[in-house]
Amino acid sequence: MPPVITAFATSPDRGQGLARDMRVRWALEEVSQPYDVRLLSFAEMKEPAHLALHPFGQIPTYEEGDLSLFETGAIVLHIAEHHAGLLPIDAKVRARAINWMFAALNTVEPPILELANAMLLESDKPWSKERLPLVMDRVRDRLEQLSAHLGDTDWVDGKFSAGDLMMVHALQRLKPSGLLDEYPNLSAYVARGEARHAYMRAFAAQLEVFQMSEHPKSICAQLGH
Repeated sequence: MPPVITAFATSPDRGQGLARDMRVRWALEEVSQPYDVRLLSFAEMKEPAHLALHPFGQIPTYEEGDLSLFETGAIVLHIAEHHAGLLPIDAKVRARAINWMFAALNTVEPPILELANAMLLESDKPWSKERLPLVMDRVRDRLEQLSAHLGDTDWVDGKFSAGDLMMVHALQRLKPSGLLDEYPNLSAYVARGEARHAYMRAFAAQLEVFQMSEHPKSICAQLGH
């Protein structure tokens, strides 16, 4: 039986690849592992059945036999450790790849999420115009550091790894802000991740879910159902 992941039945990002199930889909595609998806409404995410899998009522979750996981870092690490393709064989290089997974989640992503919240949820607040430049500067600090490390290399530490997968997905959320364009090597880095066939397959699968929710009859007709 293939593993089962959960995802939004109707994604807030309108199928643009930003929902966190994208990371898990991408990882599974990179290691050529089939998977099933259970779609959830926002109401279903707060019901006891889902809370038993994810105590915080979010997506994605990952179920494989009697194993259930939540949090994308844990899920992607589990996939990478059990299937070749996302972590190097050499122990030290492997440890560095895992190090970059944590860097993406703990160092780079938090200020990016703070900026997203400031732009989407706080723009109507009286203090928003004064706070937003400060939040953007905190993001720039991290991008400056990451850009300096990456230089003119393709990936953060040698070959593509789970660390790059997590980092690229974290950076993608910056596109509407324009900040990523200030660092050409990071913009190119994200583009390289998006050009991977595994990424494109995962993106298409997530987009199809949104299209089905928006136009179920027309999509079903195209599929012959």
